[in-house]
Amino acid sequence: MKARYLACAALLLTALAARAGDAPPVPDATLKVSAKQVAAGAGFSWGSGKLTYREKQYDVSLDGLTVGTVGVTAIDATGEVYGLSKLEDFEGTYMAVAAGSTIGGGGGKVAMKNQNGVVVQMQATTLGVGLTIGVSGVKLALRK
Repeated sequence: MKARYLACAALLLTALAARAGDAPPVPDATLKVSAKQVAAGAGFSWGSGKLTYREKQYDVSLDGLTVGTVGVTAIDATGEVYGLSKLEDFEGTYMAVAAGSTIGGGGGKVAMKNQNGVVVQMQATTLGVGLTIGVSGVKLALRK
């Protein structure tokens, strides 16, 4: 019986060691955006950016809606894009649940997903005064 427990423990340790050696997922693309947001209850944001995908850069437009937002904010964000197997899948409405605040300069992280299963993980730096509690939707489109 003791030998069986030792064998199970050895198997478990081997599996954990193999998982620890797994490399983190590699993003399919990167995204940089600059945006402005103005809100009083329901807010609007707009901006532009660059998507780098398969060693090419594409211009991106950003239009968004937030609910439960108050303030004026400028946002610079960089992120990684996952699940992008073809360029056309990038466009769409990305949804994220957000709760955060900004006074002066600050930042935060958000993960968003569109209807095609593309996930964008963004790290933002903000300037201004704002408060957001609620659901945010951001439409990202390639400029043609």
